[in-house]
Amino acid sequence: MNRKIKSLKRRRFIQNTIVHVFLGILGFIWVLPIFFVILTSFRAEGGSYKSYIFPRGYTLNNYKKLFDSASNLNYERWFFNTLIVAICSCLLSTFFVLCVAYVTSRLRFKMRKKMMNIALILGMFPGFMSMYAVYYILKGFGFLESGPMKLVALIMVYSGSSGLGYLVVKGFFDTIPKTIDEAAFIDGATKWEVFRKITIPLSRPAIVTTLLTSFMGPWVDYIFAKVILGQDRQYYTIAIGLWTMLEKEFVEYYYTQFFAGCVLISIPIAFIFLFSQKFYVEGVSGAVKG
Repeated sequence: MNRKIKSLKRRRFIQNTIVHVFLGILGFIWVLPIFFVILTSFRAEGGSYKSYIFPRGYTLNNYKKLFDSASNLNYERWFFNTLIVAICSCLLSTFFVLCVAYVTSRLRFKMRKKMMNIALILGMFPGFMSMYAVYYILKGFGFLESGPMKLVALIMVYSGSSGLGYLVVKGFFDTIPKTIDEAAFIDGATKWEVFRKITIPLSRPAIVTTLLTSFMGPWVDYIFAKVILGQDRQYYTIAIGLWTMLEKEFVEYYYTQFFAGCVLISIPIAFIFLFSQKFYVEGVSGAVKG
């Protein structure tokens, strides 16, 4: 009996060791690019490619030069453009998603299931398939005539189809008992009041999840931003601006500043995710239960 127990313990120890070693290797592979980006952002040596990973010298000048007014590339303006687009798109997208999710979860009407199936099918196609059609539609309506209007067009593109991503929030709304709504209706509340005063306060995890995902999309997007903004460098978002630093005429001078810019744009996302991690997990798990 003791031999069997010892054998089981030994086997479990070996299995756990193998699993932890495997996870450690995966973790190292995952962290290595991040480690390289941070190290290169502090590298004092100029130029692009180096045959070594650890810099010979360290400096903060790469970060200072990003905000240098004499620079040809206006990183500060790009950061501000991206922040405005991301915040506006985030708020509009979240509102659309919540409305669609509430309607599909609480209301019953003709063609409801067919509309949900159509939305599910449309959501399977990547968004960039429609980018040229979207471009010419926006151009026809005059949204691409000036820089500020291009940013408005970009916000419209990011938030316009966001309602198709309602399923996670709908799953969370389905977990809220309908008897609460019925009690509110008996007291004379309208559907809008139930949605605003009951459903929304009870759905904080789902709302935070939607806000987070809606913010991250515009923050890192390159394809739609490049198509809509074109060559108007003053109104670039941060993704296009960073890619510009790697162009042939800029790469030798802006290579280390590119990595410094990558570190800076990751900071807001990291803080937002750490702050909302609890709600994010609750929102996803609530949707799974629904």
